[in-house]
Amino acid sequence: MNEKTVWNSYTKENLAEMNEVCRWYMDCLDAAKTEREAARLSVKTAEEAGYRNLAEAVKEGRKLKAGDKVYAVYNEKTVILYHIGTEDLERGMNILGAHIDSPRLDVKQNPLYEADGFAYLDTHYYGGIKKYQWVTIPLAIHGVVAQKDGSVTEVNIGEDPADPVFTITDILPHLGGAQMEKKASVVIEGEKMDLLIGSQPLAADPAKEEDGAEEEKKQKEGVKAAVLQLLKEKYGMEEEDFLSAELEIVPAGKARELGLDRSMILAYGHDDRICAFTSLKAMVEMEETPKRTSCCILVDKEEIGSYGASGMQSRYFENMTAEVLALCGQDSSLSVRRCLQNSRMLSSDVNAAYDPLYGDVYEKKNAAFFGKGLVFSKYTGSRGKSGSNDANAEYMAAIRRVFDDNQVAYQTAELGKVDVGGGGTIAWITACYGMEVIDSGVALLCMHAPMEVASKADVYEAVKGYKAFLKDM
Repeated sequence: MNEKTVWNSYTKENLAEMNEVCRWYMDCLDAAKTEREAARLSVKTAEEAGYRNLAEAVKEGRKLKAGDKVYAVYNEKTVILYHIGTEDLERGMNILGAHIDSPRLDVKQNPLYEADGFAYLDTHYYGGIKKYQWVTIPLAIHGVVAQKDGSVTEVNIGEDPADPVFTITDILPHLGGAQMEKKASVVIEGEKMDLLIGSQPLAADPAKEEDGAEEEKKQKEGVKAAVLQLLKEKYGMEEEDFLSAELEIVPAGKARELGLDRSMILAYGHDDRICAFTSLKAMVEMEETPKRTSCCILVDKEEIGSYGASGMQSRYFENMTAEVLALCGQDSSLSVRRCLQNSRMLSSDVNAAYDPLYGDVYEKKNAAFFGKGLVFSKYTGSRGKSGSNDANAEYMAAIRRVFDDNQVAYQTAELGKVDVGGGGTIAWITACYGMEVIDSGVALLCMHAPMEVASKADVYEAVKGYKAFLKDM
């Protein structure tokens, strides 16, 4: 099974359409390196496709009918889209779910300090990373600074070619003998992953008289003072404003085509924006009113267990679905329960592509491969399927029918060998409602690295597959 690569079946028209989809996707990756940016881009894309804010409909008491398209946003980090179908909502929805957060480094709340002539930002890593991969590469700072007056300032430094970039230093090999004896998990320690942001001290102002204590402080922390002055000038930011800032450190630079044949994409954030943006595209390009209501959930916090108000474990999705049902004339908790239980979902998250350089950690018959389409994982979890949603055989059969009828390439896979691999998604959370859920997504090389690799063909097949699911499931 799963022996055929899609490349040999593509016509010139298929290849042209694939490249168009991938150019769009790469533009999305460049514009959205954080969950806030991804949410903002998703809303803009939805509004251009005719979606309207659900909050406005609720405020106006405007009833929803078949064909209506609405979206909801929470904490600027989670977005849900609904395209109302002709069928009674109590009979369920067809749902695409993906997450828009990615592994990264976060700036701490009291981060700025100077040490021996260098200014640093103290960080805490977010999600599962190999820490040693994040040193000595160009890094950018994205995020927001919220002021006490309620204003919020956007921060984006390191992406424009005229911007400076930042980095985390590492010791030279000539002095790294002891370091090289450490396990890979601790060769770079989390508390040493501090971002180097400056080395030039603040110049003295000859027109300003300062007392001895102030002068001594500037001499001791002149580089920190210079950084604070720059932050004040550009962002109106004081040091204490770090307390209410969300600043994320991500790799600097754009998504790039990979390979002499340009068949792959090298980029930060494929996990899981490759599933999020392809799901979004499937939703907004649905021209006809669906039979079953279509829904797309783009959620935050998956990389740290889906906790928090903007994570999948919160009640936000359930609450917004209740609002939609109420505007459709079904204002009861029983209607909400019926709708969610009768829904069908693709929990769209990435899988590990077979890498022949590390083939010993894969079970090849049940591994995902580049160029063979969307990946279905009947179960995830680890070892004895711990923490897994295990999809029903009947649901898997229905998925096969839809994809085969629509000529969408797909494959099945596990995440590595038994007792070696494992991982989790949001599938088990929505399965708690009793709905049918299966994990699906795009296979990646270098998952969770600063730069990950995907196949263009698999991006294209993902869009086709998600459209087929929404239309025919």
